[in-house]
Amino acid sequence: MSPATRVAKSVGVAVGAFVLFGVVTGLIPNPVYVRMVSRTPADYLFLAATAAFAGAFVYQRSLNDDPVGDQFAVGGLVGGVLAFGCPVCNVALLALFGSSALMTYFDPLRPLLGVASVGLFAALLYYQRRRCTRC
Repeated sequence: MSPATRVAKSVGVAVGAFVLFGVVTGLIPNPVYVRMVSRTPADYLFLAATAAFAGAFVYQRSLNDDPVGDQFAVGGLVGGVLAFGCPVCNVALLALFGSSALMTYFDPLRPLLGVASVGLFAALLYYQRRRCTRC
């Protein structure tokens, strides 16, 4: 795969993740989905960071002959979506805990979850970089 193709693929993943997650979580306003919790600058920060790390992961993964860390990347994506997503609009969390428990206990922890998700992605990229011979 050529370097231009790798860059195009990783930028496509980053932009696609930003748009997809932004629309699904209501951070990008759309007529289909209405967000129940107000948007904060931290939500946009974690959305951008998650999308950028997803693109960087795809780029580094394409350079490595023996890629590792796919499970950690999925965990970082899920943690990121939970960090910037609307807690009341998440059907799985709502079914498990109820809206009052989510707003009381989970909503204040979303920034910490976002920091943990970004940290997980950063550690994964660092680990991949250390293992990569062509980087």
